[in-house]
Amino acid sequence: MRLTEKDVRYVAALANITFADEEIGVMLHDLDGILGQMDALAGIDTEGVEPMSQVLFDAAENATLRADVERMPLENEVALANAPISGNGYFKVPRVIER
Repeated sequence: MRLTEKDVRYVAALANITFADEEIGVMLHDLDGILGQMDALAGIDTEGVEPMSQVLFDAAENATLRADVERMPLENEVALANAPISGNGYFKVPRVIER
């Protein structure tokens, strides 16, 4: 499938990214190359290849995993202690979406 400039602009709008007209051509080329690599990977025969799972060291079955231990959550005041701005028990952040 060949991408078009319209496709690049659509994906950019979904990601809330604005590109200059000269950047659209670069993105079109890059995205087309990425999708070409994905097509090449999709064509590889993986019949008989065992799926991979968690990579473990030569140790116990769960050597790289931490214990799943229940613990008390942070209190609101502790979680907000280093926040530059907070209010009503929440983090306050600058508005980033203008639509």
